[in-house]
Amino acid sequence: MITGIQHLHSTLRWVVLILLVLTLIRAWTNRSGSFNVQQAKLGLFTMISIHVQLLLGLVLYVQKGWMAKLGDSSIMGVTRDRFFTVEHLAGMLIAIVFGTLGHSLVKRASDDAVKYRRQLIYFGIALILILASIPWPIRPGFETSGWF
Repeated sequence: MITGIQHLHSTLRWVVLILLVLTLIRAWTNRSGSFNVQQAKLGLFTMISIHVQLLLGLVLYVQKGWMAKLGDSSIMGVTRDRFFTVEHLAGMLIAIVFGTLGHSLVKRASDDAVKYRRQLIYFGIALILILASIPWPIRPGFETSGWF
């Protein structure tokens, strides 16, 4: 079962990235127009997909034993252990906060230009943090890991 959750988490990463990029592109191209229902729903679906990723990631974090290593200082010397125990978790949690703000603050804004600007800023920061926190196989220490 844990392998299935891991594959789902890995696959859903692409859905999150595509939704983030699509939201940013549409916010950039429509920034001078009126904020429509489709853009609001796109932001909502982006936020929902990020939160589903959070839930799957937390299940993996506990089930794979990363949480148990959190207090162990010896993991800081091992690239892979440090990444999954500290860096991946912290980066993704911060990205989820920005993704949530990207949707929540848009709902509260009254001006359409402000709504687009907030989507661009908060979802843009979330995208950068997510890209930096993904265990890409081109990262040092993950060359042999492949895509999991």
